[in-house]
Amino acid sequence: MTEHPSLQPYVDAWTHSIEAISELVNPLVEGEWNRATECPGWSVRDVVSHIIGIECELLGDPRPIHSLPRDLRHVVDETSRRMEVQVDVRRHHTGPEMTSELEYTIIRRSRQLRNEKRAPSARMMTPLGMELTLERLLQLRAFDVWAHEQDLRRALGTPGNLDSPGALIARDVLVAGLPKVVAKKASAPANSAVVFDVSGPVEFMRTVRVDQGGTATVNGSPSLGPAVTFSLDWETYVRLACGRVRPDAVADRVKVEGDTALAKAILGHFAVTP
Repeated sequence: MTEHPSLQPYVDAWTHSIEAISELVNPLVEGEWNRATECPGWSVRDVVSHIIGIECELLGDPRPIHSLPRDLRHVVDETSRRMEVQVDVRRHHTGPEMTSELEYTIIRRSRQLRNEKRAPSARMMTPLGMELTLERLLQLRAFDVWAHEQDLRRALGTPGNLDSPGALIARDVLVAGLPKVVAKKASAPANSAVVFDVSGPVEFMRTVRVDQGGTATVNGSPSLGPAVTFSLDWETYVRLACGRVRPDAVADRVKVEGDTALAKAILGHFAVTP
C-alpha cells in the first residue's frame, strides 16, 4: 500500500494491467513478437519495450545512449524521438530477454510504488520532459499501460479487460479531453452541445457544452436538441480517442446524428493522446 490512499486506485489499476501484459506476452513465440500493432511503426516487441523503458526511467535508471536510424517514418517530433530510443534499443532482443526484463521491471517498480511517501501534490518531471503532480503521473501511467495492454490484445487476437480498473481510469482521462476536441479543435459554435453515447463493457453518456464565449465543459447531464450525437461502442471510442484508427476505418461502428460537418470535424480531431 502507498502512504497516501488517494494514489492507491491508480497503483492497483497499473498493477492489474502490467501484470496482464506480462501474462499475455510470456508464452509468445518469436514470430509473434514481430506482429504489428495499431501504434504507428510499433510491433508487439516495441510496445512492450516502450512500457519497460518508461517504467525504468521512473525508477531513475539512466536513459540509454543510442542513435536512432534515420528511416523511422513514425518518428516525427521530439516527443516521438524521445520515446523511440527506449524502443529501438531493444529491437533485437529475444522473447525471453523481453519477458525477463519486463518481469524484473514490474518487481522493481511495484516495490517503489509500495514505498512511495511523497504527497499526491508533489511535482516531478516525467520521462517525456513534462512536470506533473505525482497523482496525475500515476493516473496517466495507469491509463497508458491499460491502453497498451489493449494494443497488444488486438494485435495478438486475445481480447479482454475492456472493463478492468484501468479501463475506468482511461474513460476519465479520455473524457476530460473532449472539451478541447469539440470547442478548440473542431470549432463547435457557441451555445451548442455535443453528446457522446458509449455502449459496451464501459457504458456512459457525456455532453460537451460550449458556452457563449466558446468555452466548453463536459458532464453527464442530457441535452435537448444537441448539434451532434455520437453513438459508438467503448472499444471503438478508445481506438479513436487514442489515435489508433482513422475515423473512416470505423465508420460502420459510429452512428452520427445532427450536423454532419461538425461531426466530421470532431472525428477528425478526436485523438487526445500524443
